[in-house]
Amino acid sequence: MADFMKILQQAQEMQGKFSQLQDELKQQSVTAASGGGMVTVEATGQGTVRSIRIDPSLLKTADVEMLEDLLLVAVTEAQKKAQALAADEMKKLTGGLNLPFKLPF
Repeated sequence: MADFMKILQQAQEMQGKFSQLQDELKQQSVTAASGGGMVTVEATGQGTVRSIRIDPSLLKTADVEMLEDLLLVAVTEAQKKAQALAADEMKKLTGGLNLPFKLPF
């Protein structure tokens, strides 16, 4: 019974650490750019987009498709960076264990 209580306590500690990790990822940020920096996206460590900056020269062209593509590339790259950041932080938290589940974000 003592072993079960110890496992339960460890699970509760890990849950607290996961919660703390989520809070830390909200505070961290990643940045991605496309079009040689013409479009820049900043996102939280959880992948939530915080800001998008568009070079004003892009707005002078009538090529909406190009702007849409640049936005899509920058947002996708920012989200990939956020996922990589979260995975690195999770690896630190779990001591490098490859757990068979994903974070809930």
